[in-house]
Amino acid sequence: MKLRAWMAMAAGATALMAVAAATPASADENKLEELKEQGYARIAIANEPPFTAVGADGKVSGAAPDVAREIFKRLGVPDVAASISEYGAMIPGLQAGRHDAITAGLFMKPERCAAVAYSQPILCDAEAFALKKGNPLKLNSYKDIADNPDAKIGAPGGGTEEKLALEAGVPRDRVIVVPDGQSGLKMLQDGRIDVYSLPVLSIHDLVTKASDPNIEVVAPVEGAPVYCDGAAFRKGDEALRDAFDVELAKMKESGEFAKIIEPYGFSAKAAMSTTREKLCAAK
Repeated sequence: MKLRAWMAMAAGATALMAVAAATPASADENKLEELKEQGYARIAIANEPPFTAVGADGKVSGAAPDVAREIFKRLGVPDVAASISEYGAMIPGLQAGRHDAITAGLFMKPERCAAVAYSQPILCDAEAFALKKGNPLKLNSYKDIADNPDAKIGAPGGGTEEKLALEAGVPRDRVIVVPDGQSGLKMLQDGRIDVYSLPVLSIHDLVTKASDPNIEVVAPVEGAPVYCDGAAFRKGDEALRDAFDVELAKMKESGEFAKIIEPYGFSAKAAMSTTREKLCAAK
């Protein structure tokens, strides 16, 4: 009897462990069903054309949301609902459950790859500077800014450009966090910063729209790497990420991916020439 009772208890414990082990995977697999019932996916964006944009009517566009919207449609989720966020707040917001995905030009870095579940690459770009005409301080790299004690750089808070400037040795008090592109351009025009840094396509879009003959662009920034983003999902939502990747691969293969992103100036070939695994391992 004692042996029989012990075996029953062991079987019960094994069953409980099996249920516990299966629960995260089950929750993960149910995420897509939840989004289908919800009718939309909540995405974080930065309102930084051409990566992301919000029109005066509130309509969300840009290369990243357009790709995400199409993929979610194919997965049975009819639409996306976007909220604008600073780059540094995107991952905490995702982890806190305020977003279902980030589709915002959030470039893959090892530390970000450890915090979120990225899709395969979507948008790739290099870095650029907007500065006064003639580049009076001769700023062609982040190191140039670090070496000039009078030079101040504006960059998105928590973004790649802020990190590159700090890593190059620019003191914290000369790296000015800027909330959006229009603010950065205005600060440059007013002389409160000497250079504003964003990805090449974002800077070109900003400067072209401003049509200010006193502003010019340096691109690409010397010594700065080329980065690629992907849609970012919460750790634990890998099944949703994998389903997203399946549709993304189909779109890359069919040419529809190129039709969406290339009118914005991005290269489909660049995104298809690398992988999440390579980008997440890059130093």
